[in-house]
Parts: sequence; structure tokens; C-alpha cells
Amino acid sequence: MANPILVTGAAGRVGAVGRTVTEQLLKQGKAVRAMVRTEDERAQALRALGAEVVVGNLLDLDSMHQAIDGVETMYFGLSVSDTYLAATVNTAAVAKHHGVKAFINMSQMTVSQMSITETTPSPQHKLHWLAEQALNWSGLPVVHVRPTVFLEGFFLTLTPDSVRESDQIKLPFGEGKTSPVAAEDVALAIAVLLTNPQPHIGKIYHLTGPQSENMHFYAQEYSKALGRTITYQDIPVEPWRDDLLKRGWPVHVVNHLAALADLHRAGRFDRASDDVRTLTGQEPLTVQGFVRKNAATFSPSAKAA
Repeated sequence: MANPILVTGAAGRVGAVGRTVTEQLLKQGKAVRAMVRTEDERAQALRALGAEVVVGNLLDLDSMHQAIDGVETMYFGLSVSDTYLAATVNTAAVAKHHGVKAFINMSQMTVSQMSITETTPSPQHKLHWLAEQALNWSGLPVVHVRPTVFLEGFFLTLTPDSVRESDQIKLPFGEGKTSPVAAEDVALAIAVLLTNPQPHIGKIYHLTGPQSENMHFYAQEYSKALGRTITYQDIPVEPWRDDLLKRGWPVHVVNHLAALADLHRAGRFDRASDDVRTLTGQEPLTVQGFVRKNAATFSPSAKAA
């Protein structure tokens, strides 16, 4: 039997990268070892799809030996967390011990603009940059994947309320351009890398949506998708940050999002790449297509439901 491909963070909600990567590989008939944090209905659903499920913690040495032993190819991904660097190094050390032949690392596009002398205000960006350094130093056969801001994690999370209530996208992005990408497109690209990793070892891929535009343009895309006029209202960063904290968002995550907003305002997210199409053979999802796909979430009736 073929060595399983390890996918960390596999239990995420429907549409999350790790879960979608797992589903894509299983559809191709690949043996997949899906690592999850807790034993719950999401883990059971992965088993039902045919995955070998291991329950563990990226920070726990024994967990990672159990997950990586017998694996030659693996995907490492972790959501925004103040333990990100420790989890990366722990995983890399065990992967090195077991002789992993391909380590696909989920990073972040802003790392491309960072160096030993250049950083950003985001604590998460700094952890991503350091994690990439550590992986490169490790000597592991690494492929770095650097997506831009996610449609699901940002636009589907932070814009529906204002769109439902006032037909406005309220974000502190100023006039800055951005190129949000769908998690499914990122997952498809990662599945390609995991299926045939060797030609990609040592490379870096930047995954973006099909275009880089400002939020006024995307408001028009929302309008076309929803069949009603949506406008963009720029808002100050600090009150927006304070509101997220009041809503119970973790400080580390909020500080990261506030830094993202500042970087957008400064034009630092005005970047676009053809890497999704190059890897997957298909065009990445547009904002209009994404909003149409999730139109019910943006409907005024959604909140009442």
C-alpha cells in the first residue's frame, strides 16, 4: 500500500483548506492521513470519506511522531495563532527525523515583502517569516505556498453584516487594491503539489485571485452578484479593531487583522499572480462568483434565519 499523504488541520469547516485538500486527494484515490485536533463529528466525516484520521496536537512531540511516521509527503497548515512558530518547528523536527521527502508549507504572501531588515506590524506575519526561515534552515524538501487574503476567512466573515443591514461593505481598506483568493483554489493548488511534489521542491508559489482591484470595484461585483446596489464605505482601523475585541476575537488575531488593514491602505496587497492557473489549469474564483455562490449569507433575511 502507498505511503499516506499527511494533511494537518484537516478537520476545518466545510470550505477550509485542510479539509478541501483531504477531499480532493481522496477523490483521486490517494491514501490520506488526516490530522485533527479533536475527535468529533468532523473527524467521523473524514473517516466516512476514506481518510485515516489521527487525533493530535502540532505542539506535542508524541502526536507528531504518530502523524508523520510512515509519511513521505505532507501538508502543513495552521490558522492564525501565537503558537504558530513553535508548531512549525516541532512538526519540522519530526518530519526531518522520519525522512519526509516533500513538505508543503502554507505561508502568507506578505512574507514576500519581508526580510531580516523589513517586517510588518502583524505578529502573525513575523511568525510566518520566521517559520519559513526555520524550514529553509532545516534542509527539508520544502515548497512554500503564499496565498493572499482569503475570501472565506475575511470577506465571508467580516462583510456580511454590513451588506445585509445597510447594503455596504464596511472595511478599513482605504483605496488600496487587493486580490482575495478562494480557499478552494488554494486547496486545489496544494493538492496538485502533494500529488506530484518533486518538480516543485524549493519553489515558492503566490496564490491570488484573478485581479487586484480596490473595494469600490469589489462593491460593484457584490452588486452584480446580489442584484442590488452595494457600496463600499471606508472606516477607521482603530474603531474596527476595538469592535472585534469587544466581540471576543483573540488579541493575536485582531492585531493581525488590524495590520492587514493598514497594509491594504498602504497598497501592500496590490499584487496578482497566475500561479493558481499555472498549478490547477483553471482560473481562480472571482469575487463576483464567490458572492453569488454565497448569496444567501448576504441576504437581509439571513440574519433572521
